[in-house]
Parts: sequence; C-alpha cells; structure tokens
Amino acid sequence: MRLSLLLLLPLLGAWAIPGGFGDEASLTATAPELDDEEKFSTHIPTHLRCDACRAVAYQMWQHLTKAEAKLLPLDSGGRRELSESVYTDVLDQSCSQTWQGYGVGEVDQVKRLMGPGLSTGAQPSIMVMIMEGLWPTRLSKTCFHYLGEFGEDQIYEAHQQGRGTLEALLCGGPRGACSEKAPDTRTEL
Repeated sequence: MRLSLLLLLPLLGAWAIPGGFGDEASLTATAPELDDEEKFSTHIPTHLRCDACRAVAYQMWQHLTKAEAKLLPLDSGGRRELSESVYTDVLDQSCSQTWQGYGVGEVDQVKRLMGPGLSTGAQPSIMVMIMEGLWPTRLSKTCFHYLGEFGEDQIYEAHQQGRGTLEALLCGGPRGACSEKAPDTRTEL
C-alpha cells in the first residue's frame, strides 16, 4: 500500500537551525509506526475516535457555516438560517467529501489524528503525517454514523448554538468518543 507523507516543514532530514553559539542542531522526523488495526481496519481505531469525532464536528460546522454565509436575508434574530432541505444536503456533502488533509502523526510518542480543526497543543518543530490509505473512508463512515445517530435536525440545532455545542453533542456525553470513560490508550493483550 502506498502511503503519502506530508511534511510540515519544507525539508526533511538535514535541515538545521542555527544555535546560539554558532552550533547547528539538526532536526529529524520519522513516520509513525502504524499497527495492523491502524493500517487495515475499516473502522477508526478506538484510541483515535475522539480526534475523528472532533474532525467530523469541525467539518460539519465548517460546511454549514459556509452555506449560511451564502444566504442574503437574516432572520429576526440577525442570523442566517438554512431550510431543512438545504442543511440536510450540506450535511450529506460534508460526509461525502474527500477528507483531504487528515492523517496520523505522532505527538509526544502518542499517535493522533491530525488535520483541519484538530489542535493538539504545542506542535513539534518537524513532523511527518501519514495520509491516504483508509483514513478518508473511515472519516466519511464516522460522519455518516453521527448523521444517523443524531439526525440532521438535532445536528443543525447544535450548530446554530456554536461549534462547541456541536462538538459536545457529537463527541461528549457519557458514551461519547471524547468522554472520560472512553478509552484514550490501548493496552496490549
């Protein structure tokens, strides 16, 4: 299987940063080692589900916000409101997209899903992210799962209250992908 590597710096390997006393410190990066589940499973691995949920919430919010921005008339509350048929189509399009820009990287020796809308705090100076493979299909399936679980109406209502509310709806709660009871790390059997 061919994996594309996205380098978050223009050069990999012998790239140097000048030191304080004329020394040079070289930066190196390696691609994260993916296990069989991360490489071949058709589902999002458990330890990446919170990141995947947050990516889906971000993409839904982004698509709905762009669609609302195209509307001219404002409702009485000063908001732009999509009709049911429009927001249903927009949410379907958000799940059907190509999911470009998402992949797995390693931060502090922990594998994380990375891409638009996902912040993992302080970023290392250089990083390698593995993209393509099954990640776009997995994210699309996850997105459609949330559409089926919550429905377009409930998702749009949460979106109208803000991005945080939408993310809390999809990812929070006692059984949500980002709940404290949801396992973040795996233990080997």
